[in-house]
Amino acid sequence: MPNSQILSTDDLASTERALAWEHWMSGLFGGLDSDLYGDSVFDGHIATSHAGDVVMTRLEANRHRVMRSPGLARTSDMSYLKIIAPWQGNAALEQQGRQTWVRPGGWAIYDTTGSYEVANPERSLHLIVMLPREQLTERGLRIDALMGRLVGGSSGISRVALETMRSIFQELPLMTPEAARGAGDLVIDLVRLSLQELAGRTTATTQQEALKDRIRDFIGQHLRDPDLSLDRIAQVLNCSKRHLHNAFADEEDTLGHYILRRRLQACMRDLKNPVHLPRTITDIAFSWGFNNGTHFSRVFREHAGLSPSEFRRAALLKEEVIPAPLPIPGRMHWKQKNQL
Repeated sequence: MPNSQILSTDDLASTERALAWEHWMSGLFGGLDSDLYGDSVFDGHIATSHAGDVVMTRLEANRHRVMRSPGLARTSDMSYLKIIAPWQGNAALEQQGRQTWVRPGGWAIYDTTGSYEVANPERSLHLIVMLPREQLTERGLRIDALMGRLVGGSSGISRVALETMRSIFQELPLMTPEAARGAGDLVIDLVRLSLQELAGRTTATTQQEALKDRIRDFIGQHLRDPDLSLDRIAQVLNCSKRHLHNAFADEEDTLGHYILRRRLQACMRDLKNPVHLPRTITDIAFSWGFNNGTHFSRVFREHAGLSPSEFRRAALLKEEVIPAPLPIPGRMHWKQKNQL
């Protein structure tokens, strides 16, 4: 049987689950920050197997977010492309200023050598697939413009790839190591073909994605400007506000909420960073385009599950705690077998 690992919070005390989950996310996926939207009740289950060089994980958990900061990306020695393919629940993936919602029946891809965020705002069941980056790029495939995108899954080669990934994960326990390696190579080939097809599309859909990229780039460059508005974006990009709204019509977020969420994410990063400890919360909020402290506190709590001061205190306290290794010596509370 291919190397496998099973982790579960079932046998952990409720007070230990959040910390254990954070350790597992960081250890299994090469350095990630995570939070639980401020929830005090949580349960999660992870089952990971190897198909040759491909790592496949079934992840089921209550709502949570994972974040890879630029600093973590720079210090990690991992070099994978990562796929998220929900069985249940939606996920919001963001990388390089792009954001896409991934729903059951679809899959999206991102690069672990760069920063990213994946938000799971509801209980979810996902297949996570990690593929060696160099094996996808060795034939000259240019992937930068493809990262943080929905690849597909409803038709064509992307659907074949999705169904194959799911089938292989289900059958891995019955495969020999040699068969598992061959299955992993098949996944790499199908993902490469899916990315090549995505790169070669010139349809109305990709034209809309190009407009989204222009909108997101402009927002990223002017996120700190409190006067950033839909009127200004439309004027600079020489299009109507109707076109702006239409570009985001297939997203869970409206364009206005997208701007708000990116500002909140930037504030969260600064509040977690000890370098910014001398700065007040109001100063950080206003530096990212907010101009009303009461409004900021309200929308921050809605987004993070904690007030700004509670979030900062919890994040800085976490920085003082030395993370326990996987597993915690002498504390075999979770189910585990055949270490990765």
